[in-house]
Amino acid sequence: MSHISAIGTANPSHRFSQSQIADFMTRAMQLSYEDGRKLRAIFNASGISHRHSVLEDYGRSGEFTFYSNAADFEPFPSTSKRLRFFKENALNLSYAAVQNMLGQRPGFDLKSITHLVVVCCTGMYAPGLDVDLVKTLSLSTNVQRTGVNFMGCYAAFNALKVADAFCKADVKAKVLVVCTELCSLHFQKVATEDNLLANALFADGSAAVLVEGETTATPRLRLESFCNELAIEGEGDMAWAIGDLGFEMKLSTYVPDIIKSGIARLTATLLKNIGSDISAIRFFAIHPGGRKILESIEDALGIDKEKNAPAYRVLKNYGNMSSPTVLFVLKDIFDGLTPEHNDQPILSFAFGPGLTLESMVLRIETE
Repeated sequence: MSHISAIGTANPSHRFSQSQIADFMTRAMQLSYEDGRKLRAIFNASGISHRHSVLEDYGRSGEFTFYSNAADFEPFPSTSKRLRFFKENALNLSYAAVQNMLGQRPGFDLKSITHLVVVCCTGMYAPGLDVDLVKTLSLSTNVQRTGVNFMGCYAAFNALKVADAFCKADVKAKVLVVCTELCSLHFQKVATEDNLLANALFADGSAAVLVEGETTATPRLRLESFCNELAIEGEGDMAWAIGDLGFEMKLSTYVPDIIKSGIARLTATLLKNIGSDISAIRFFAIHPGGRKILESIEDALGIDKEKNAPAYRVLKNYGNMSSPTVLFVLKDIFDGLTPEHNDQPILSFAFGPGLTLESMVLRIETE
């Protein structure tokens, strides 16, 4: 068996309202009056109040430090410039998430970590973030390192599957999973439908999770079952590519409908594996890819907004941070657990390119 025994999160210090970001993007994208209204309508309908970024420019009206101060924002930052900034900022944010995680496990010895799994789709370099974390956290130099890269918003599920496999192979395994994304580095100023949607949603954040084969820590979450589905018909509706001026997001308005059409079947398969049904689920940890995605899942599964409240809180306060986002939702639930929740299941979902639908059931243990 494997258990999540601690979850930590962190965000950059720069926090902006949707209105502030909309002001910046209206100017940077050089939008017409009509397109500016369209952008603000998308922002207002997003369900997001604030987002965090490693860039201070999104709250400025001039004297930018990352983007050009020319009226047309040219030269626009190259991919190499964005990735240099990623390297300069990803480690500190990841470290902060790990420290936040350790607050739930006072006295835990990081030297006992046997495996490190690092997740990211918004930046890369080598030697990478995994090596930097080994040095900064003073982990053992023979810790086994695994990278889960460029998989998008559902990648935390694959990291947890890897951690689960390690713990099942060795009950003494202690796996540190770190998901760090700096999505805001990849702002695109061409006024396409994809960019308008992406610019309204994505933000920066990091999450760290400790997964152990054996632990007496309480509360803890037992990783009980996983199930995934590939909706090939949505392959062209969500994508992530490396361009000359940053990473480019493909995100169509059809994504909520595609997820809605596949989520009930995926859920039925997952719950059948554990001999349960949707009526037995009290807690939901759903990746808030956007307000419409959350509403589509509620409609498909027949659940109300109250049960989905953790996802809405994360969406409102942080936006979509890609891979760490669902772990923020899980932490929201984890931090509120009491002994009366023992043996209750948590049903969790995340989605990404492919179009990929991931799901898992976790079992609460408070004894």
